[in-house]
Amino acid sequence: MKSAIEKAPLGRCGLQLSRLGFGSTALGGLFHAVDEAEALDAVDAAWEAGLRYFDTAPQYGGGVAEQRLGAALRKRDRSAYVISSKVGKLIRPLREGAEWNPSMFRNAPPHEIVYDYSHDGVLRSLEETLRRTGLDRIDILLIHDVNRKYHGEDVMNRLQEALSGACVALRRLREEGVIRAFGPALNEVDISLRFLREADIDCIMLPQRWTLLDRSAGDVLLPLCKERGVGVMVAAPFASGILATGPVAGAMYNYAPADAETLDCVRQLKNQCENFMVPLAAAAVQFPLQHPAVASAVVGMRSRMDVERNVELMQQRVPAPLWHALAGA
Repeated sequence: MKSAIEKAPLGRCGLQLSRLGFGSTALGGLFHAVDEAEALDAVDAAWEAGLRYFDTAPQYGGGVAEQRLGAALRKRDRSAYVISSKVGKLIRPLREGAEWNPSMFRNAPPHEIVYDYSHDGVLRSLEETLRRTGLDRIDILLIHDVNRKYHGEDVMNRLQEALSGACVALRRLREEGVIRAFGPALNEVDISLRFLREADIDCIMLPQRWTLLDRSAGDVLLPLCKERGVGVMVAAPFASGILATGPVAGAMYNYAPADAETLDCVRQLKNQCENFMVPLAAAAVQFPLQHPAVASAVVGMRSRMDVERNVELMQQRVPAPLWHALAGA
């Protein structure tokens, strides 16, 4: 059993993160609109529960999540929490005559995303994040989504841009004390390994690749992170929904409806958990933290109820025999 408010070191960088991290994707309206009062109440609930690590990004609602998270945190002791945001995706107004195609973030203001992994792009992104949040500093900056989903065949060129541009800027910001840590945030193991081997990073945010359903980060990436003192934050431990809801009709996996094979896998995992009277969701949110390289599991939360439920799941006892059974699943 892991306590949600227990803190763990993020690799060698000196930061301490709460084992349960507050992800702000939902504050930007991911899949469902969230009004401002509910969003601010969710952050207040997280604070009251003892969570002290908060993650956001310009992309989430076209800046809305950063604005809301900043508004909720500005009244708190700045030395008492850690906040991360991201660089590489600049939010820009729609060009004149361009058609607005609403994204997966509901009620986001019309905007477009401009990818920029350059040295100066990082500085612009940080300046805009500080303005949106109203905070005096961001502790961790993460290079967002240098992956094939967004960049296709151009991904290696984008990786080189990030290594020669963003990483240089972020290293300088760290040396100057503007930030405490930096690294990539992406869901592809091979590109994460390139950052780990070729840049002086402090941490990696890894969605979807160290969950009960997908353990591909466990072979090489996580052991190497542990060896080099690079901390890991595992985002989306519920695999974008299905490990929280279970194998129900319409369950989401990797931000799309789950196929029959995935539903069957989750059904087997759920049955194993039920044999030990443990909710599948409790095993899912605690699973990433079983690896010593992982400091925090970051879960998107949109309401006070979400916060209370996730804290309760973190407090659920998972017996060692279940972990052994799941290890072979």
